[in-house]
Amino acid sequence: MKIKKLYLALIVIQSLYAGMFILSKAAFNEGMSTFVFAFYRQFLATIFLIPIALIFERKTAPPLLFTTFFKMFLLALIGITASFNIYGLALNHTSATLASATTNMIPVIIFFLSILLGMETVSLKKASGIAKLSGVALCAGGAITIAFYKGPFLRSFNHHHVSIHHNSSPTHAATANPTREWIEGTFLMVLSNTTWSIYLVLQGNVMKHYPSKLLFTALQSLCSAVQSFFVALVFERDLSRWRIGLDISLLAVAYSGIVISGVAFYLQNWCIGKKGPVFLAMSTPLSLLMTIVVSSVALGEVITLGSALGGALMVGGLYGFLWGKSKEQKDIRLAVHDNKESIKEKEKEASVSQEL
Repeated sequence: MKIKKLYLALIVIQSLYAGMFILSKAAFNEGMSTFVFAFYRQFLATIFLIPIALIFERKTAPPLLFTTFFKMFLLALIGITASFNIYGLALNHTSATLASATTNMIPVIIFFLSILLGMETVSLKKASGIAKLSGVALCAGGAITIAFYKGPFLRSFNHHHVSIHHNSSPTHAATANPTREWIEGTFLMVLSNTTWSIYLVLQGNVMKHYPSKLLFTALQSLCSAVQSFFVALVFERDLSRWRIGLDISLLAVAYSGIVISGVAFYLQNWCIGKKGPVFLAMSTPLSLLMTIVVSSVALGEVITLGSALGGALMVGGLYGFLWGKSKEQKDIRLAVHDNKESIKEKEKEASVSQEL
């Protein structure tokens, strides 16, 4: 029964993320500012999280030192404010499918960053090391394929989409935007995932000094909301661009700020606590499949052969990396077990020799 709950949680998580990609793209198609979207998203997330955090962790939370808060502020700047704003720009130039496909790179990017920071090593003499490096290469190849090769259009599920862009005809982003914008958008999406990966790598060290997870998340949302407000002020000085009506823009903001920052993040932490981060990462391609189907029906996105091949390379790279990581951990456990057995044998031999 417990394993069924875990798999159900994985499906829910990836469904929620697919919904975020599609609703965000629909809002941007309707002309919403990406910078204003990032601010409202974090503002709603803060309003949602702070009361909950205070209720459950106010009495157990450790004192918040200035140095710890400053680290939180910098972490929010890199991993949330920068990542979400870059993500919005990238999605505005590309598609919901591309946004979902590039999330498969996050575990691989984290591994690459860990090597640069000296937190992890890799051996080309072992199958696990070769598999992990192959995963990195496949993900990089997938990103390059999506950026530089379009190829023929694949058949769409629906030729009449729900959301209509104000300035262009209903087509895939690759045809609605110039080639240069598509290439820039692809690499901006990779950059967004990279800043998010940096955030994930560094946040563990900060959380050691402030282990209250709900308050930690709420404070980071508050920092990011303030930062995003000033970013939006710089890029969107026309007040009319800040208005949100009862339309897809409001739904996208509320969904991203409350459902993703609240429900999805909580379910992620729960799954990681039960089965570890690898188990969660293995479900990432589900989001890509859901996004392809729903975005084709709802947004009329026509998938190109290049996007399909690039997405397949990224998924292959992800699973190759995860297999290598899993085998490496298994080898470590076997080595530890063999070492313990060797120590026991030596102790037994020493005991027998003493008796003799």
